[in-house]
Amino acid sequence: MNKIKILNKFYLLVISVFCFTSCLKWAARAEKKLPYETALHRTYEYSGKVIVIGAGASGLAAAKVLEKNNIDYTILEATNRYGGRLKKDTTLADFPIDVGAEWLHSTPITLNKLKGKHGEEIDEELIPYQLESTATWDGTEYKISSVWQNNFRYNFLPESKFKNTTWYDFVNENIAKTVLYKICYNSPVVSIDYTNNKVLVKTTDGTTYEADRVLVTVPIGILKSETISFKPELYQERRDAIKEITFYPGIKVVMKFSEKFYPDAIECEVNNGEKGFYDIAFGKETQDNILGFLCTGDETQKYYSLNSNDEIISNLIGELDLMFEGEASASYTGKYILENWGKYEFTLGTWTQAFQEKKSNLKILNQSLGNKVYFAGEINDSYKQMGVPGAILSGYYSVDKLLTDE
Repeated sequence: MNKIKILNKFYLLVISVFCFTSCLKWAARAEKKLPYETALHRTYEYSGKVIVIGAGASGLAAAKVLEKNNIDYTILEATNRYGGRLKKDTTLADFPIDVGAEWLHSTPITLNKLKGKHGEEIDEELIPYQLESTATWDGTEYKISSVWQNNFRYNFLPESKFKNTTWYDFVNENIAKTVLYKICYNSPVVSIDYTNNKVLVKTTDGTTYEADRVLVTVPIGILKSETISFKPELYQERRDAIKEITFYPGIKVVMKFSEKFYPDAIECEVNNGEKGFYDIAFGKETQDNILGFLCTGDETQKYYSLNSNDEIISNLIGELDLMFEGEASASYTGKYILENWGKYEFTLGTWTQAFQEKKSNLKILNQSLGNKVYFAGEINDSYKQMGVPGAILSGYYSVDKLLTDE
């Protein structure tokens, strides 16, 4: 989701620095890091019971491998739905909207890897996210970006989006649909006891589940909050690694307008995280005008301090009016969607960007607890793909270790 983050005045500095770091090996530039095959292509003989905690992208991916190999498993999901930070809406516009994760940061061929398909030709129709009109906003000055700057962004980090579907559709169709019957909804986990041969997992309603091995796929924000207790306790080095991972609070807003008065994207200046408006209908076959807003980091507190979602929207419309001389108020339809990841108790943050984290911390987070408790999620991705692909591949990678460790 790192679409509009590179500040104009730092273009040359960024490219010169990145050329001498490992950052260029992440996401769309990490095609060589993709595995030739994943756990989907392998056969496993495992007679134990497995519990998967979390029905997000990584948990569902791991479950698909367990299902394929007729292994006994249960998925414990804290909420009343599956998908985690993947969501879609079909009511606001005449095309499906990704309310959750939206961009494919990785090379398109990654989609085949995620569903276990060989070959170079993908089935999905994608929109190259090569923006034509962008601007910056520092709170007082609105400045139009040059064509060179727009081309630089795309050439530096080529991204894409689904044209007629969503990430939620992709995961539902290619990963989730065969394992949905195994999900126990409304089952937040409060403790994991791996003291003895069997692992005991307890949920908020007092139910205790027993398994031979457990795969934890909750967002890093949940691990940071320590709402799940471990017995024995996590060792200090691991607790320190969890604390050091950046997991910003944030919100995503989708607003509908009667007129398109805005460019493809507007990058707003912030101290950390990111903030920006962007045309969600970019490249879609639609007459609807749908503007998205993303904000993470300290700037989010400005919106958290307001009393309601309606006040947040009113604040955003006011900011757009400053940029466009009242055009936002004049064409706002009153229809919106607001997703508050940072305040949601089962997320407590937005997304991670592992290339910004210490390699030593990532290594620690990928270690199992006594070959009984394993971890997966976007921060656990060893293939450097970021976002949804990283989460799914981490699910395959971790379940392979879970099923093969002695």
